[in-house]
Amino acid sequence: MDLATALGKLKAYPYANLFWQDDAGMPLSVALEGFSVDVENARVSLPVPGGEAVRVPSDRAVGLISGHIRRQPGIGYDERRYVELWGRAHVDGGRILFEPTEAWGWDEAELPFMEYSERGVEQAFRYFGGLSARFGHAMRPRLQIGWLLFRATRLPFLSATLVPVLLGIAVAARQGTFDPLLAVLTVVGAAAVHLGLNVSNDVFDDVLGADRLNYTPTPYSGGSRVIQYGLLTRREMALLSATFYGLAIAIGLVLVAMTRSLELLAIGVLGVIVSLGYTAPPLKLVYRGLGEFAVALGFGPLMLVGAYVVQTGHVALEPVIASIPVALLVALILYVNEIPDRPADEAAGKRTLVVRFSPEIVRAGYLAAAAIAFAVIVVGVVAGVLPWPTLLALAAVPLAVQVYRGIGQTSYAYGLMSVMATNIKLHVVVGALLVVGYLAAIAATALGLAASL
Repeated sequence: MDLATALGKLKAYPYANLFWQDDAGMPLSVALEGFSVDVENARVSLPVPGGEAVRVPSDRAVGLISGHIRRQPGIGYDERRYVELWGRAHVDGGRILFEPTEAWGWDEAELPFMEYSERGVEQAFRYFGGLSARFGHAMRPRLQIGWLLFRATRLPFLSATLVPVLLGIAVAARQGTFDPLLAVLTVVGAAAVHLGLNVSNDVFDDVLGADRLNYTPTPYSGGSRVIQYGLLTRREMALLSATFYGLAIAIGLVLVAMTRSLELLAIGVLGVIVSLGYTAPPLKLVYRGLGEFAVALGFGPLMLVGAYVVQTGHVALEPVIASIPVALLVALILYVNEIPDRPADEAAGKRTLVVRFSPEIVRAGYLAAAAIAFAVIVVGVVAGVLPWPTLLALAAVPLAVQVYRGIGQTSYAYGLMSVMATNIKLHVVVGALLVVGYLAAIAATALGLAASL
């Protein structure tokens, strides 16, 4: 913060603390009020407490800090702000004259706490560097292994895999085919691909600079940050990603051997290519404005139809139609999560749809895609492709409206967190209701209540 700005902010505070180290290296401070600030001459005049002389050193740095914070009972604190200055001070004519040369400060109204923390990461690494030099061995942030893996893999996002896979299995079960062992292997293999993709994204977004330029990450956007925080190295993350992909490929080959399905082999190969090519060179699909389409393809038709093929051994129209709403809604998760990442993505050359289009078009695009997703369900039922109980999914329409309104009110990262959470909920709820619809159709058919279901 420049001195003029800091001194201007200091004028708004009634109290301040002057502090320094005494000759023995002990910290000393004195609380003061009634000071005056001369912004033009970069000087602060402070009263001597009690009218008595204070031995303020003139041969060393002296700090002056003032600020404000408001306590919110049962919640915490807000309205946090402070300004800190360093310089020289001396007593002159019964007043303490302080002449600062450096200034720092923070105002929560101007810079949210989470972004403030992100911008301080480099300073934190310098601190760890100093500790490393002092103690003679590397010092770095640490997190318990369980929580570290939870964060590095972004485990909660596995809902994007469970929805299409379980729905694909349900579609096959409605047609009279269900193998529990194949179902379990499908879930584990698909989850491994997804986790490998999550970790791989972090690796290549770090290589290409997108995550390093992002100072407003949220729990739903901006990556896991484990590389940026020094919790894992890029190499360690690459090895973790390779492990997940290795597991996924091994399970995929087992499933191909068990089903003898060339369709499944083709789906698996295409799935790995799309997954790795999402951020990895040379494809870098998300950097070319194709990320949303890649996600729709991978977490829609490829996973849902793939799960269906594992059970039945062949491709059919019904799972393809059932995959379209799921594909659109999972793509919309990425789409909305890209809104707060727009400045960093644009700076890194990541040409997402949100970067390419204006906020008005982005909002209209969300509404159009969500409307198509629900329309496909209705048309599928009317055409007799989907069972009519899947119309239960229309109960989630209010969630889509809520997200649409939310992205129209703000593009601010932290203001969008509840909107992003609701958007993820929309995908999960629609997927769950589609599965429930299929289970209802299976139950009704088994009971002979409605063979047409």
